[in-house]
Amino acid sequence: MILVTGGAGFIGSNFVLDWLCRSDESVINLDKLTYAGNLENLASLQGDRRHTFIRGDIGDADLVASLLNEHKPRAVINFAAESHVDRSIHGPEDFIQTNIVGTFRLLEAVRGYWGGLSSETKQSFRFLHVSTDEVYGSLDKGEPGFSETRRYEPNSPYSASKAASDHLVRAYHHTYGLPALTTNCSNNYGPYHFPEKLIPLMIVNAVSGKPLPVYGDGQQIRDWLYVKDHCSAIRRVLEAGRVGEVYNIGGCNEKPNIEIVHAICALLDELRPLSTTHSPLTTYRSLITHVADRPGHDRRYAIDASKIERELGWKPAETFETGIRKTVRWYLDNQSWVSNVQSGAYRTWVEKNYQGRG
Repeated sequence: MILVTGGAGFIGSNFVLDWLCRSDESVINLDKLTYAGNLENLASLQGDRRHTFIRGDIGDADLVASLLNEHKPRAVINFAAESHVDRSIHGPEDFIQTNIVGTFRLLEAVRGYWGGLSSETKQSFRFLHVSTDEVYGSLDKGEPGFSETRRYEPNSPYSASKAASDHLVRAYHHTYGLPALTTNCSNNYGPYHFPEKLIPLMIVNAVSGKPLPVYGDGQQIRDWLYVKDHCSAIRRVLEAGRVGEVYNIGGCNEKPNIEIVHAICALLDELRPLSTTHSPLTTYRSLITHVADRPGHDRRYAIDASKIERELGWKPAETFETGIRKTVRWYLDNQSWVSNVQSGAYRTWVEKNYQGRG
């Protein structure tokens, strides 16, 4: 059995679904169900005895300790995090509480549980912490991608809080011997992605005929990782990663944001042409609107994923072209999911973030 935290969010729910497609090993899924946690992501597991969902906070040390002692997991995979840069700018305190304090309390509970295990079980136990490439800061054009030894230079409250959580995990390994692993991934995309991030926001807005807001000149460069490739990498690190090590996970797809938006528009022109929707517009690209950039916007991220390929034999299966087609198709085929997550609270947030940026 494994314990997954944040398993109703975007990456976490994809991991849980993928895990149970490939294994009969049971999952205890702990999620606070904030705005981005969605049980509808896990609807296909209803009635599946291998999946137990618990609503709760990683910062609730007593709850986490009771789950560990009751279910005796062989591993904990920590996805639980506040993860949106713009939200961290508007309200950093939630990021401090979840990503730093929450991770600390989770580590304390896990340390107590792990310390009481038999020597054999103790040796095989793993704590895997899922983090981001944003902790490394920003790259100049032509610089090599982030390696695992790059200095941390976070530039937003979000990335600073994740950097702090990474340091805590490292400290618990070196101080207490906790068998921990950390992964730092590039930008994920794919099914069940909450539509505040670039790719789902562009798809959802385009289908609704709304403006496609692009920050600044749109030349901010990111490495894009299809979420199911990320899940396969985490499984591999959990299986064979060296304790105490960090593994960077990338998609080998470095592209500027505006190119991503153009690719989405081209796919929508193909898969759902505006000519069939009685719109006066002829192409989705006409919806693109450049808006004022956000404060402290990192210019470029890129991942050097050679370590995980060299040591563990992992590399992504999807190209950006295959992954983005699957993603756009999923959103077109799952409009009810999109409608259900677009609550009043979500609409208020979008208005708050983009108001006055024109």
